[in-house]
Parts: sequence; structure tokens; C-alpha cells
Amino acid sequence: MIKYYKKENGSLKELSQPEKGCWVNLYGPFTPGETQQFSDKLKIDIDFITDSLDIDERSRYESDEGDDLIVLKTPVENENISDSEALFITIPIGIIRTEDHIITVSAYKNTVIDFFTETPPKNFDPKDVEAFILWIFERNVMAFQNNLKQINYKRYSYEKSLYYSSKNEDLTKLLNIQKSLIYFVTNLRSNELLMMKIKRTNFLGLKEEDKLDWLDDVIIENSQALEMSEMYANILNGTMDTFASIISNNLNVVMKRLTSVTIVLMVPTLIASFYGMNVDHLPYAHHPFSFVIVFGISIVISIVMTWFFVRKNWF
Repeated sequence: MIKYYKKENGSLKELSQPEKGCWVNLYGPFTPGETQQFSDKLKIDIDFITDSLDIDERSRYESDEGDDLIVLKTPVENENISDSEALFITIPIGIIRTEDHIITVSAYKNTVIDFFTETPPKNFDPKDVEAFILWIFERNVMAFQNNLKQINYKRYSYEKSLYYSSKNEDLTKLLNIQKSLIYFVTNLRSNELLMMKIKRTNFLGLKEEDKLDWLDDVIIENSQALEMSEMYANILNGTMDTFASIISNNLNVVMKRLTSVTIVLMVPTLIASFYGMNVDHLPYAHHPFSFVIVFGISIVISIVMTWFFVRKNWF
């Protein structure tokens, strides 16, 4: 899917054909040969598009014949995107800067690009390419922060259910969150290195002090998001170890109780086994109330053993 946008009369307007200075947004997935058509139509290197669609592409930037490519990793919910069971994964957003257009490429819909197409800021204008890229950087960091809050909330709710649970499924939910945090930590660090390198080399060609300060602020916010994700990952690692011990302890308690019940029931079973033998010299074998006596002794012994186990806190 390809769409064109331009700022007119203070609002973002969708165009039917590309114009100079417009924003071109490419959303996958694409059919075979479609990327080549877009490459020919927009006069850009096809590798810029295919690299941006590669889910495993790392954060980086490069230039080729006057066109610039920035690949930024962004978080998305894992809904049949990856084989990983993580709740959230990261995918690349390709930002291509040409002489005539600013182009964004992504294999899947994401909240960063959707923010500008659905609720663009008042001062957002695709013609200001450098500001547009900084806007994407900023919204991307906010997307990570918002998803980290969701992850932390889910972690807390899963922890509450694990206090009295011995099911592996409950622990698996925390494992899926842990996988998401691994994606976040790895790619937030990669994004941070990308933005710091862009700042050091001035790849965007920023000259205004406000934009330079803006980039500094985004780098700081990204560092804070990275620290949050690392902190949540460390907390989760300790939590999973603790709850693994709790689950094991809960299982031991259940086994202890079942063993106590088995021992208590074993006594009347053993006595009944003896009196089920076809012999004549068992005690009370010929007594008129032999059944009541034997049954009563079994019950008394079982009650005494139950009292003993309760007192020892084995029940």
C-alpha cells in the first residue's frame, strides 16, 4: 500500500499522485514485483525498500547517490508477525530522504507512522524533512515507553496469579514478557547508538539550535526508556527465579499432603487386609462384634495419626 500526504491549509491532506515535497508512506506486505514498481516510480534504490522490510534489519543509516536511508527499530504487538511468543517485538521503519520526497517504509502497520497519518501535530509539515525525522525519532521513543508501561502492568497481574499457582502456563506468561524485554533492550540500545552517531556526524544536516536540542532531548528520552527496560528485565529475572521456587514449594506442599492422606488411609487398609485372610487365629475372629471392634480400632488409629500430622503441620 502506498499513500501520499501533503500539508495544506494547516492540515495533512492525502494526495492521489506524488508531488514534490510530499510525504510518501509505504506499508507492507507487498506482492512480488511491487517493491520494484515503487522503486522505479519513486526513483530510489530498491535495496532501500527491501532493507526496510527485513524484520531482522538493524538500526543504521547510509547514503547512495544523494539519497539517504535511516533504519529505525520500533515496537509492535506480535500478532502473527514472528514465530517468537513474545508479546511485543520490534520491526524496522525505513526513512528515505530524497531530493523530492521523504519516504517511510514499514512491513507492518505501527503506532509511530499511524500517529502522523491519523492525528498529526499542528506544527507537523513533511516539507521540513529534518523536523519530520526528529518527530519520528520522538514518537518512536514514546511508543517504547507506552509499551513498557503495558508490559509492567501485565507483569504485575501475572505475578499476582502466580502466588498460589503451580501451573507452568502462568510462568510461561512471564517468560513471554521477558522475551519482549529482550527485544526492547537490544533495539533501544541500537537506536541510541544510531541517534548518537547521527548527532556526531550531523547526518541530518541540522543547523538550527532548536533542532539540535530536540535531537539531544530524544537521545536522553531513549536512554531513559533503555534504563526502564533494563530495570524491568532485571526485576522480571529475579521474579521468575522466585516464582519458580514458589511453584516448586507449592508442589512440595501438595505432595506432602497427599502423602499424609495416603499414610492415614494405609492403616485401615492394612488391617482390613489382615482380616480378609482365610485363617482361624486372628484376634476377635469368632467374636460376635468382631467387625465393629476391628472397624473401631482402624478408625481410632486413623484419627490419632491424623491428629499427629495436623500437629506437625503436615496436613
